[in-house]
Amino acid sequence: MQFVVLSSSRGTTFQSVLDNMANGTLSASCMGLVSDSEDRGCIEKAKDAGVPVRIVSRMPNEDREQYDRRLHETILELFGNNEDEPRILAALGWMYIFTPWFIAQWKNRIINVHPALLPKYGGRGMYGMKVHEAVLQNEESESGISIHLMDEGVDTGLILEQKSCSVLPDDTPDSLKEKVQGLEKEYYPALLQKIQTGNIVLPS
Repeated sequence: MQFVVLSSSRGTTFQSVLDNMANGTLSASCMGLVSDSEDRGCIEKAKDAGVPVRIVSRMPNEDREQYDRRLHETILELFGNNEDEPRILAALGWMYIFTPWFIAQWKNRIINVHPALLPKYGGRGMYGMKVHEAVLQNEESESGISIHLMDEGVDTGLILEQKSCSVLPDDTPDSLKEKVQGLEKEYYPALLQKIQTGNIVLPS
C-alpha cells in the first residue's frame, strides 16, 4: 500500500507514522507530504525522514474546486506511475473541507482522524481545541478518537475504528488534548498497517 499525507499541522501524529515505518511496525510506503503552507511543523518532520514535500497553497480568488484540482494533480504526481498497489490519502490535521469533486476522485480512500467519539462533537466548527473545550463543558466522562473515511459531509464518513480515554474532573483542554493525541499516535499508524495486511478492507 502507498499513501500520501495531507497535513496543515505540527505533524505530531505524522511523526508517529514515520516512526512506525522506521521501526518496521508499519510496512506501507509514504510517497510524500502535501501541506498548504511553508511554515507547518509537519514539513521539517517529512524532510528529516526523507519524505518528498509539496506545498499547495490557496491562491487569491481561487474557488475550492480549483484548489482541489491542483491538489489532486500534485497527489497523483507524488504517487507516480505505479498503480499496482492500493493508494490511500492520510489526512492528519488537514485544514480544508474537500469538495464533492475531490471526494469522488478518492472515494473511500481518504482516512481522517477526529479528536472525539463521533458522532459527538463533529461537524463544522468542531476541530482542534474547540472539541476538547466542548467535551469538558458538557462534563463528559470519556472522549477519544474516531478514525474514519471522509465523505461529502463533515465528520460523517464510515468509522473504521474508535478508541476512548477517560475524562477526569481536573482535566483541562490541554491535558485532554494530550490524552487524545496519545491515542492518535498509537492507533492511526496501527490502522494503516491493518489496511496494509488486509485485516481492514476498505469499501470499493
